[in-house]
Amino acid sequence: MTAPRVLVARLDNDGDVLLAGPAIRAVSAGAAHVTLLCGPRGSQAAKLLPGVDETLVYRAEWIDPEPRAVDRDRTLALVQRLAAGRVDEALVLTSFHQSPLPLALLLRLAGVQTIAAISEDYPGSLLDVRHRVAGDLHEVQRALSLVATLGYRLQDGDEGALEVRAVARPPCSLPREFVVVHPGASVPARAWAPERNAALVQALADAGRHVVVTGGPDETELCARVAGPPRAEVFDLGGRTTLGELAGVLARAACVVVGNTAPAHLAAAVGTPVVSLYAPTVPAGRWRPWRVAHELLNVRVPCAGCRARSCPVEGHPCLLGVSVGEVVAAVNRLAIRSEALVA
Repeated sequence: MTAPRVLVARLDNDGDVLLAGPAIRAVSAGAAHVTLLCGPRGSQAAKLLPGVDETLVYRAEWIDPEPRAVDRDRTLALVQRLAAGRVDEALVLTSFHQSPLPLALLLRLAGVQTIAAISEDYPGSLLDVRHRVAGDLHEVQRALSLVATLGYRLQDGDEGALEVRAVARPPCSLPREFVVVHPGASVPARAWAPERNAALVQALADAGRHVVVTGGPDETELCARVAGPPRAEVFDLGGRTTLGELAGVLARAACVVVGNTAPAHLAAAVGTPVVSLYAPTVPAGRWRPWRVAHELLNVRVPCAGCRARSCPVEGHPCLLGVSVGEVVAAVNRLAIRSEALVA
């Protein structure tokens, strides 16, 4: 029996695509060809995942947080592209609040014969496998449970940790030992305040630690503010790394301080401990750093689970209730463990 050509879809951010990595490896173990369909916000991570033979990028109007108007020609072009790929099976990976059905319809129009997804909504003839999950499964487990419905499982010896291909070299020379502080987040409600991050960098530098501040191309001003005036102990890499180069930086770090955003999962993929300033806008059981040493820091609030993109509560209490001293203590605990393993 000929192995199938399989499409795996994960249409949101880099962090979500990284969490799909174990499921994609499971599919790759039994497929002849794996195409990953991702959104533009997840395309950097898609390039780093083992098991991906081809990547298609499509900005999905039903997933993207800043959606464009639906364009008939662009939509039909995706259907034609999918049809040309001769896909035998498709697995639509989603989080609990997303629907797989718009994409399932397009896949049906493209002639895909077998489509599987987790769906709370009645799918009619759009899905061949309507999978159900119970409880707060982690996103990694959720995806693995879906691909298993079509018979795909991780190879013997693959424990299901996050992985990336060979990481890129950092863009500059870095000290032998350092801590990464990543102050930004794709969702504002998940970010600690810039002044808190700046105070953390100062406290770590005062304690004799080297600190590397990282951020994306649109976070250069934030990183400069957090890094503070030039000094020997602090390196500002804001806007200076690709995601692959950031993986290289994180792989060398003793630990990283970061919110619930892609670099937390990138750190997990390279085995670096995470001090997670985790805003409880979504359940930690679903998105906490996967299979890596980590500490979650936040304050219990009655509005947990709000899924807010910008915090509507004055003072952002779930994160601003965490002190700089608490973060420094967590860094010291995780960094000591990390440095002991390297020694």
